[in-house]
Amino acid sequence: MVRRYGVTGELRYAAFDTEMGWVGILASARGLLGTTLPRSSAEEARTLLGANVGKASWAPQEFTDLMARLRAYFAGGSVAFSDKLDLGGATAFQRKVWAMTRLIPYGETRSYLWLARQIRQPRTARAVGQALARNPLAIIVPCHRVIASDGSLGGFGGGLAMKQRLLRLEAGRPRP
Repeated sequence: MVRRYGVTGELRYAAFDTEMGWVGILASARGLLGTTLPRSSAEEARTLLGANVGKASWAPQEFTDLMARLRAYFAGGSVAFSDKLDLGGATAFQRKVWAMTRLIPYGETRSYLWLARQIRQPRTARAVGQALARNPLAIIVPCHRVIASDGSLGGFGGGLAMKQRLLRLEAGRPRP
């Protein structure tokens, strides 16, 4: 389910440069709606935020703290992201999966099966993967920390090379 916003100014966004590329942020008054993985341009990051970004106001001043933390993260720093999220467009299952994924510590990984067991639905490992594939909040909901039970990377919307790069970035730093 995709929520549509009709009030201009209710949504805010920013796109900014990091050491790994341009990142986009989209938020409502209720919380973060979307973040992108690093891209080659501000326009690409903006486009990846989705159709609702066309109804959003440019408001980088409202994301100063988050932009600083994301820049620090992509520079190799261990950073916490306890930001408020607007998950109104997500299913109850997706919200459970994403909430549990946010609890995976920096620099660690868990399996899809582990996540399914944590949400008390052990037969849903494949559905967990599908929920993570729909995660609109890259890094904030660290789905890159979820791997297959056999230790292989599994899937990743940003591509396996990016997943591997993020895991290596985190492996080289102390935990927050």
